[in-house]
Amino acid sequence: MAQQFVQTTIKGDKVVLFIKPTCSYCIMAKDVLSKYKFKPGHLECVDISSRSDMDNMQDYFLELTGARTVPRVFIGEECIGGGSDVAALEKSGKLKSMLQSIGALQ
Repeated sequence: MAQQFVQTTIKGDKVVLFIKPTCSYCIMAKDVLSKYKFKPGHLECVDISSRSDMDNMQDYFLELTGARTVPRVFIGEECIGGGSDVAALEKSGKLKSMLQSIGALQ
């Protein structure tokens, strides 16, 4: 169930963040992405903290991405890592071109 939810959620040309609202790295990732103007429906934040299958979801993140921590940030269907990774991509100038390559920006 958790696997199916993750796969369905990341499908398509959008950016998806799986987060816990009190996590400082999740806040960092959201802050970085908030600098960009996304087309409607192309940025989705999923709070996993209140889900009954949260542990299963994080186990699936480990299988899928090599880490079970949040945030797990997907651009298109590719995981680019967590909060520090998003910040590093933005600092290097690569994040914007990644977002443009999937057509997520206005």
